Amino acid sequence: MPITPTKYAITTRQSANWDDAKRRVFALYRRWLRSTPEMQSMYSVPLPISVIRTRIRQEFERNRFVNKLNVVDVLLTKGHADYQETMNFWRQTTHMMSYFNEESFRGAKRLPSSFIDGFLQYSSLILGSQLRRVITKGISCQPFL
Repeated sequence: MPITPTKYAITTRQSANWDDAKRRVFALYRRWLRSTPEMQSMYSVPLPISVIRTRIRQEFERNRFVNKLNVVDVLLTKGHADYQETMNFWRQTTHMMSYFNEESFRGAKRLPSSFIDGFLQYSSLILGSQLRRVITKGISCQPFL
């Protein structure tokens, strides 16, 4: 599949009024929804199309109550840029899967919540591996200092 950067490119412009902005938002929303089967196959997303479409709707609903026309224009520009990056395969699968936190393959919690929790987890892993080494070698347990 050849990449054509200008295929999905749209010139940026300001909305004339709220009706124009609303029309542009719906057009962008429809473009995203229509391209979900292609996105699923391109990025090998292991989720059904309905889940992908629901997540797209959540992203649009998150900005539903924006009440400044220039902010809507900026969001439209960012939405078009994301769409172009997605459809031109300029993202990686991990970028796509980061939108689906609850279904993500990386897990939701990556870092400990505090320094001391991380320190205790790491020290228990180290002491556990040292203790396993001692037990497997058949050496009597001596205190570690």
